[in-house]
Amino acid sequence: MEPIRVALMTPCFWPEVRRGGERYVRELADGLIARGHRPRLITSHPGRPRTTVEDGLPITRVWRPPDRWLENQGVEQYLTHVPAEYVVLRRSESHVAHAHFVTDALAAGRWSRVTGRPAILTYHGIPDERGLTVRRLRSRITRKVVRECAAVTAVSRTAADAFDRMLGVEARVIHPGVDLEGFTPAPERSEHPTILSMATADEPRKRIPLLIDAFGLVRKSLPAARLRLIRPGDPARAREIAAVDGIDLIEPVSDPRLLAPEYGRAWTTALPSFGDSFGLVLIESLACGTPVVASNLDALPEVVNSTEIGRLFDGDEPRTLAQALLESLDLVADPGCVSACRRRASDFTVDRCVDQHEALYREVLSG
Repeated sequence: MEPIRVALMTPCFWPEVRRGGERYVRELADGLIARGHRPRLITSHPGRPRTTVEDGLPITRVWRPPDRWLENQGVEQYLTHVPAEYVVLRRSESHVAHAHFVTDALAAGRWSRVTGRPAILTYHGIPDERGLTVRRLRSRITRKVVRECAAVTAVSRTAADAFDRMLGVEARVIHPGVDLEGFTPAPERSEHPTILSMATADEPRKRIPLLIDAFGLVRKSLPAARLRLIRPGDPARAREIAAVDGIDLIEPVSDPRLLAPEYGRAWTTALPSFGDSFGLVLIESLACGTPVVASNLDALPEVVNSTEIGRLFDGDEPRTLAQALLESLDLVADPGCVSACRRRASDFTVDRCVDQHEALYREVLSG
């Protein structure tokens, strides 16, 4: 069967940013390459245009003109690179254009109209009222591109339901995946009850201040408890957090799999955020055999579907979160905890994610 030439499109990529969406794209590309397909990535950066091959993936980075003035006006991010991105896509011999941000889908949709080849949009957020109106033009752009794409995918049922409710669009659910060989249990847990959070303190939606307040209450019951957080980018904020008794800061790493030992040694992993369209760090923790605590909001309950693998909490009171943390810390005493967590993580594998994308590409190419 002929290899599929897929143009993966994202506004920015490693090493400029290392978020869940960029990891999703890289792992999808690696899976497609392993199956004999020919993906390429079209992205942007502030520097001069260049094309490289990185671990087998051709990557073209177009120039992204300064857009701070647009951001300051509250306009949708990542618009200035779209014309150059379209030019590169138009010159390619791609069978499918797969955009991972709505502004990239502007270029993909135009390419689809001109060439007659299919475009796909994967939406990495939740297109609810808050998600569509947080930036000016986002709603208008999203409504335009979903009409032009042959298929739209969402990373959770919550996000897909929002597409149906807000836009009248049927989005296919393709969950992100975890590498079960890269994320494995550690030989042993930390000596002291340890709470881990991989959420960034620089993002208000992650509610790290709430977690820190709840941790203070946990320490009243478990004085030896520790909380491990990713070091914030703001040095002043990092010093403030590090000064809290019992908190340790972890240095960010380029490869998330290097943090697998952190997950494995922890007693529980916490994600108290709102607005999450999936919660990749939860399945990474579960793959390492570590139970989780998450807010009972948005897509996170789709992952934490059993009290065997963790706890959900309601509201924004530190006391409620502290109780969930204490109950989750107790789970590691159960001999079946590790296998239960790994079992749940196996529902979300990279291989399954790539299989579903491969099937989708063949479907849209067949008309």
